Amino acid sequence: MTPFKPGRGFHAVPLASRLLVAAALLLLTPFRLHAQAVETTGSRALGMGGAFVAVANDSSAVWWNPGGLADGPFLDASTAWTTSEVDHGTPVGRNSVTGFFFATPPLGFSFYRLRIEQLPTGAAEPGRQDEQGGIPLRSLSATQLGVTLVHSLFSGVHVGGTVKYLRGSVGLGFGNPAMSGSDLLGDAGDLDRGDADNEFDLDLGILSVQGPLRLGLAMRNVLAPSFGIGDDPFASIRLPRQLRAGGAFDWSEYGPPLVVAIDADLKSYDSPWGDRRVVAIGAEHWVRKKRVAVRGGVRFNTVGNEERAGTAGGSVAIYSGLFVDGHVVWGGNADERGWGLAARVSF
Repeated sequence: MTPFKPGRGFHAVPLASRLLVAAALLLLTPFRLHAQAVETTGSRALGMGGAFVAVANDSSAVWWNPGGLADGPFLDASTAWTTSEVDHGTPVGRNSVTGFFFATPPLGFSFYRLRIEQLPTGAAEPGRQDEQGGIPLRSLSATQLGVTLVHSLFSGVHVGGTVKYLRGSVGLGFGNPAMSGSDLLGDAGDLDRGDADNEFDLDLGILSVQGPLRLGLAMRNVLAPSFGIGDDPFASIRLPRQLRAGGAFDWSEYGPPLVVAIDADLKSYDSPWGDRRVVAIGAEHWVRKKRVAVRGGVRFNTVGNEERAGTAGGSVAIYSGLFVDGHVVWGGNADERGWGLAARVSF
């Protein structure tokens, strides 16, 4: 997609100077994050409602669809901070992620700090409160390192995989039943933690690009790693396996720089607030000679509590090849809200 190809002005600057400016920009960005569902990181993707499996062509492809790296620029690197919260009263959950992505086909690298804080479904049942007079809380703090490789099967069809090493620990405790869900999540962040678990996992993806039509398929958390203690579901947090397909139509080479996309989960998966199977629709449009972008999207959970949310986002090129991305999430019957920022260099 043309917005991520280097411009003439950027080529005129020596490569060493470009890399120095890019490194400074990336290092100045705050470095924190929490996540669980696929809609966790990447401000371009989240600004489009999460309809990104077939669009993924920047360094966040290592999260959204590893096969997308083959369709990206010569080099793309970003650092991002994202947070989101869903509040059903009980359950309630907060996901945050801080990450760094680096990609130069056919190789990608990623580092994440993940934080998941939960007052899960069923936690407020009387039997759960009687023992210590509070509502059970839990949280996961984890670090993830990933290495992504991509290979082109033939013209326009690419497959990729991300091998991930995760180290995380779960905190367990009890909160005051009189407190609000958001305040309880604040307490969950301060829980004492058990021993750290070490896990390996795998993400897989395929992307097909045929003219303006893009099709993608991605599976995250293939091994569904679990962190915690024993068999009690309240004492452990599992990263669920997620299978998602996407399609997009990109007019950038044929007319206005506009992309529209749709994603759909092919199977439901567990979350702290019940089952999820999401349909997402989004669009991205570059204006002012591809130096400013606007995005919008919606997503719907078609099972369980049937949450829904709207999203908006944008990008500004503060220099040719250097972008600041942002997004917001709001609304729905679950009072979902979130936002994030990213700094990205692409050429």
